[in-house]
Amino acid sequence: VQLQASGGGLVQAGGSLRLSCAASGRTVSLHAMGWFRQAPGKEREFVAGISWTGRSTYFADSVKGRFTISRDNAKNTVYLQMNSLKPEDTAVYYCALDSGRWSTIQLDAHEYEYWGQGTQVTVSS
Repeated sequence: VQLQASGGGLVQAGGSLRLSCAASGRTVSLHAMGWFRQAPGKEREFVAGISWTGRSTYFADSVKGRFTISRDNAKNTVYLQMNSLKPEDTAVYYCALDSGRWSTIQLDAHEYEYWGQGTQVTVSS
């Protein structure tokens, strides 16, 4: 499986970005997926996750109400819509796939076997 994350960039505080994670090599429709981020000098942290059905989502408290996650299984793609961005959202964002079928949303990065290359999000104040 290869995951290709895109959509990052430089945005002013209060702005929006939409990240995309396109998968190839395997259909992701039966797998939970997540977004993580890592800021300089910090550990990678969970941001958002979506179940294989797309009916369940989960967000870190720091992004709840500002970010949404969705998936288009026909396009083998997961999205992270980020609104009301803050400087503290600045990080490299990674998408990840849980190789277990019909899995629930995992918050621990170690539960995800496949990772995208990351896309930089920079929010200026």
